[in-house]
Parts: sequence; structure tokens; C-alpha cells
Amino acid sequence: MAGAVVSGETARRNHGRGHSYLLDGDKVDGVTTLINKGFPKSGLINWAAGTVAAKAVDEWDELALLPVSERLKTLEKAHNVVRDSAGLRGTRVHTLAHKLVHGEKVDVPVELAGHVAACVRFLDEWDAEPLLTERPVFSRAHSYAGSPDLVAQLRDGRTWLLDWKTNSKGPRGDMAFQLAAYRHAEFCLDDDGDEVDMPETDEGGVVWLRADGYDLVPVDSGPEVFREFLYIAEVARAAGRCRDYLGEPLLPEIEMSSR
Repeated sequence: MAGAVVSGETARRNHGRGHSYLLDGDKVDGVTTLINKGFPKSGLINWAAGTVAAKAVDEWDELALLPVSERLKTLEKAHNVVRDSAGLRGTRVHTLAHKLVHGEKVDVPVELAGHVAACVRFLDEWDAEPLLTERPVFSRAHSYAGSPDLVAQLRDGRTWLLDWKTNSKGPRGDMAFQLAAYRHAEFCLDDDGDEVDMPETDEGGVVWLRADGYDLVPVDSGPEVFREFLYIAEVARAAGRCRDYLGEPLLPEIEMSSR
């Protein structure tokens, strides 16, 4: 199957810029999807409002040249344009980092030169020895899946589960839930699509790649954080099924008896 890593009915399926997961033939939610749906992010709401307001102020004259309805559409989409641009940059950096981990040569776009240099510095300075890279991981016990960026042994002799991050503000606290879910998955798929146990890891962390360098930030991803992730996952699932709790409108008994 093109674009998929398959183990029987358990697989990660790639489609376009997205992907989905099958576990024993059933579609299961990805880790980041569950966190996005189940964990409140008031900061993102404030950021979106600020982004729209900044565009309105900074481009006041240009917007005034547009019909009113077009101005509205432009402002409504302003935060999505910024978010998607940052997301595309992150995806491109992840792709290059994956190749660098395996010692492959890469063509470096000028605008990403600093991020690539930071990645190379991290790999060299921490003497990273990869064990897994972007391998689909699954939990049958809790019905979720995901794709951690890297499991590697570092210079300190410990085995780390790591995620590359390129966001401008640095690591966020909710990244702990993502790493905890990955670390506590029960198995991953090998190169042949067969199920193998997740490797034991000593630490979880974020490698924050920037144009001016990097930071390796340890992140608590132990059992307590994993328990909190499971609560978040249940909230996300409840949000998805709550419409099913609504019944059909009832007619007054007097009206029903008159029919």
C-alpha cells in the first residue's frame, strides 16, 4: 500500500499533508488530535485575536481598497495564514532533521539554514545515536496512536524520546502530554510493518530548533503526566460524541392525545 506502514490491520496511512491511524482495522485518534480537542488553549485564542487586530492596524490602507466583504474574509483568515505558514516551516524542518539524523545530505533552503545548522549542532554536541525515527506507535489499552520524532541515546548515556519543535515562543507545558503518550505506547511498527515493543526510555524532551541555535529541554513525561493525558483524551472523545446525547424534541402531552 503506497504511503502506508502496515502491520495487518494496524497502520499509519499518509494522505496529502495529513495522516491517519488504523489499529486492528479500526480508526483511532492520533495523540496530537486528542490533545488539541481535549486541552484548553486560551493562549491560542488570544494569539488569534491579536494577529487579526495587528493585520487590521498594519494594513489599514490596503484593506480600505477592498470591498467590505473581502476585508472581512481577509481578516477572518489572517490567523490561519500565519499558523499555516509556521506549520509548513515546521514540517520542512522536520523532514530535513529526519534526513540529518540518518546522516543523509540535504539541500538547505536559505530561509531554513539557521534551523538546519542548529539541528546539526544538536546531533553533534549530544552525539545522538538514533534508535527510532518517526516510527508509528500504538496503544491498544487506550486506543490511540502517534509518531514521535526521535528516540535516541545521547552523550549522557540515557535514552531519550524527543520531539523537534520550531515554534517561536519555545516549548509549551502541554507538550508533556504528547511525550507521555508516546513513551507509554505499548508497541511500534518496525521497517517491515511488524509489531515490536516500544524501547525503554529514560527521559522525554523537546529539541527547540531556532535560526540562532537550539535548546534541549527535559519534559516530565512519567506515569502521572500520562494519567493526565488519558483524562484529556477522554474529554476529547466526549466532545466528539456529546451530540449523540441529544434526543428528539417532544410534543406536549395534550397535543399528542388530541391526535
